[in-house]
Amino acid sequence: MLGNWSFGDYFKEEACSMAWELLTEVYEIPRDHLYVTYFGGDPSLGLSADEECRDVWLRLGVPASHVLPFPLKDNFWEMGDTGPCGPCTEIHYDHVGGGRNAAALVNQGSPDVVEIWNLVFMQYSREVEGNLLPLPQHHVDTGMGLERLVTVLQNKRSNYDTDLFTPILDAIHKGCRAPRYQGLIGDADFGRVNMAYRVVADHVRTLCVCITDGIYPGFSGAELVLRRILRRAVRFCSEILQAPPGLLASLVPTVVEVLGDAYPELTRNANQIKDIINENEAAFLSSLERGRRIIERTVQQMEPSTNFPAEVAWSLYGSLGFPLDLIDLMLEEKGISLDSTAFNELALEDAKRKAGGAQAEQPGNTNTHLDVHSLAWLQSSNVPATDDSPKYAYTVGQHGQYEFSPCQATVLMLYRDQSLHKEVGAGQRCGVILDRTNFYAEQGGQDSDQGYMIPLGQQDVLFPVESVHLCGGYVIHEVTAVETLRAGDQLQLFVDEAQRLACMTNHTATHLLNFALRRVLGDSTEQRGSHVTAERLRFDFDTKGHVTVEQLQQVEQVVQDLIQKNEVVHMAEVPLTLARRVQGLRAVDEGYPDPVRIVSLGVPVENVLTCDSKAAVQTSVELCCGTHLLQTGSVEDLAIISERQLVKGISRLIAVTGGRAKEAREVGQCLAMEVDSVSLRMKQRITSIPKMQDLSKEVGQLTKVVASAAMPQWQRKELQTILKVLQRTANTAVKKLELQQAEKVAQILLAKYCNQPVIIDTVPVDSLSILMKVVNKLCDKSPGTSVLLLSPQASGEVLCACQVSKNCLPVFSAADWAVAVCTKMEGKAGGSPIVAKGSGNAKGMQGALTTALEFAQSKL
Repeated sequence: MLGNWSFGDYFKEEACSMAWELLTEVYEIPRDHLYVTYFGGDPSLGLSADEECRDVWLRLGVPASHVLPFPLKDNFWEMGDTGPCGPCTEIHYDHVGGGRNAAALVNQGSPDVVEIWNLVFMQYSREVEGNLLPLPQHHVDTGMGLERLVTVLQNKRSNYDTDLFTPILDAIHKGCRAPRYQGLIGDADFGRVNMAYRVVADHVRTLCVCITDGIYPGFSGAELVLRRILRRAVRFCSEILQAPPGLLASLVPTVVEVLGDAYPELTRNANQIKDIINENEAAFLSSLERGRRIIERTVQQMEPSTNFPAEVAWSLYGSLGFPLDLIDLMLEEKGISLDSTAFNELALEDAKRKAGGAQAEQPGNTNTHLDVHSLAWLQSSNVPATDDSPKYAYTVGQHGQYEFSPCQATVLMLYRDQSLHKEVGAGQRCGVILDRTNFYAEQGGQDSDQGYMIPLGQQDVLFPVESVHLCGGYVIHEVTAVETLRAGDQLQLFVDEAQRLACMTNHTATHLLNFALRRVLGDSTEQRGSHVTAERLRFDFDTKGHVTVEQLQQVEQVVQDLIQKNEVVHMAEVPLTLARRVQGLRAVDEGYPDPVRIVSLGVPVENVLTCDSKAAVQTSVELCCGTHLLQTGSVEDLAIISERQLVKGISRLIAVTGGRAKEAREVGQCLAMEVDSVSLRMKQRITSIPKMQDLSKEVGQLTKVVASAAMPQWQRKELQTILKVLQRTANTAVKKLELQQAEKVAQILLAKYCNQPVIIDTVPVDSLSILMKVVNKLCDKSPGTSVLLLSPQASGEVLCACQVSKNCLPVFSAADWAVAVCTKMEGKAGGSPIVAKGSGNAKGMQGALTTALEFAQSKL
């Protein structure tokens, strides 16, 4: 994208003039090939057509037949639900030309008439409640498509026919078995070969630039998007282009040749890009082949005319990382459909489980918690405890990615319905006890791993592992047996790397947070509990009160400093007696195993154990059986998004890390901008009651959003303090304006009726609250007068308010008066003998005024 901004330096006249000059005079694009669009207005939003923009184009000499209005969806740009926005004008190019009028093809998806440039005029702010307010300063956001411009300048019909793509397409042809690229689309593109060329060319460019910028295929945020892009490109290479492994990486030098002048970093990082693409391609091709086998085997065992089982599809999706569209495609080729309803139910169950964490699991699970008799039998039968040391066997690759090795294990016993078994049939849920495992069993406040098992030498059977628990030294893996499982079976174990890495990140961050809290709040601060999941971390600690905004900021800053230092995380098992000697080490008195595992940030464990070491006071040193990162830098970021007191003296923090922390900060910044906008408008002199009421409602809505949003807690507290003041100011301003309006109306009525015993009239006011104030003012200034006022509204409703002089009680009742009047208007009313209010329909207003006077006369 080619673009630039104007921050108040110029607006519509200058932006359009410069665009027209560049395209028609510098690039010499024929004027009759160009069409411009402008915003045609939207009555529902109260927005008129952008005639200012239209007139600019006409003055520049663009024919009226080439200046076209379009609605909101085409010519009004917004960055999101809230924030800066405004009308835009687009420039479209007709590839055919030749004197024809192509106005009817603009914005219709025609490949012959395409948009090449967009000028966005930032002149409004979309507020929380959806209303648009003018910005104090106007800006221009310019965006022109590089590839589309090159297509025009090189007289081509497609981006892929330009020299930005043709070298890459030629390189793809040399590396695959498919016919040469012909530019075919739709039904003409038999077997989607040309589409595959375009996808691979486009995706390899994206991969090269993103990896050069430090974004690697991963498991969350932008990294997850890049991982999916890479896998999609690999699929098209292998499945449609019939290319051998390695084609994608072989295209990197060509991409460097095409884009290297504009992105010199590509040249320097070419080898790294190829290595990362090759590593990820190899991993995905292995999963792809395994998935094919599982689908083939499942289809062979299915009854005719049945849907593909959702459980198997979910295993492919969750365990092997298969995109859902790939599963659908592979099944479509076999004429089979997925049971989508059942699949969505599984996805919903998984989401609920993740949202609820450990609490979402059913207590007393009979497949994962050994009963005392089964545990005693295993021990008396000398069944060895599970060796789970492989759970700590992971390394960091040369490009910074974590590598988890699979583990081979033997089934020792199966557990189902509170009894041990040597065999479990297909479709049954059970606990699998293995001789060794690389799965982390839930303990120490960390969620268990998930993943899958595959029978050795049988790659087309997959057992998803849903949870893992430790009972008496035996690690029990909860699975649903898709086929018969027997004691003695050999299995290969694969952990869900994304979920494991997220837990490792959050567990290491928990240690950083614990250290930061002691640093900021004092050494007497003690941990009272913690829970680590892939989504977030929870930390409970003792405190004398709420943590202040400044303390929360300081805690986050200490954590940030440790992340920036990228300290090595040292881990080692040591005898419990040695661990007890470590000065300042927390929680040694709990029931820890012997030996214990020490996790030390930045200081080797052997240094921590020396007699005179103060390391446990100066850095984070804890006893912990959890899995951790190998360096603190991989945490990337930490944001505390919640802080509250559980009970007196104990506070609970919720924090997120990495991409989620970044998202929380972005949310906080956006909301801070919203609050600043409201604050600025609150300082302006607003004399309109409806506008001030709208502003008051906006503050209330913003207060709710700030209270519930995932954002830094220190920032939430700051904004809540500001919003509380703004709400009070807005409410006071509304009351003041209402009183001013009531005073004016009351003065007019007093002058009109001169202390008459009864005042009945209609007045224009904005709300029932103001109408009541008018009545009250009249009665205060003329105590012997009884008043009933009606106020017709634009909606067709009529408001009613009345007050009866105390001298007329008990014969004359305000409540009865209001009911009689509002009933005449097919409405309702209520109140006390002195004051009452109600409403009705405007159609009956004249009759209601007559009824009001007759009722009063009958009582006086």
